[in-house]
Amino acid sequence: MAEGSDTTLTAQQTVTDQAPSGVVAGIRSFAAAHGGAKAVIEYVGKRGARIVLVGSDGAWGDQFADDTVAAREACAEAGVAVENAWERELMDQMRPSNDLWRSMARRVMAR
Repeated sequence: MAEGSDTTLTAQQTVTDQAPSGVVAGIRSFAAAHGGAKAVIEYVGKRGARIVLVGSDGAWGDQFADDTVAAREACAEAGVAVENAWERELMDQMRPSNDLWRSMARRVMAR
């Protein structure tokens, strides 16, 4: 290999000192209202990252961050554990509201 050549690519990310305060406040508020919470972070392309929160009582909600790094920082600051994937136990804990069931019933699948 020639001197100075390197085939390893590194992704450069901007790491902030702290997560956006609005996202942290939203996560804390949700966790406090539902007896604690767990989070799953989903990458959603240019939009950033979606933080899906599942409360201890089965309620769920979400927040959006600029990227997955900011999402993890926000969860850490809010004191909410981040799950690495959608585990069966976490999905079984989720309880959709009656409003969500009604809205899903009105949707028509097109072929």
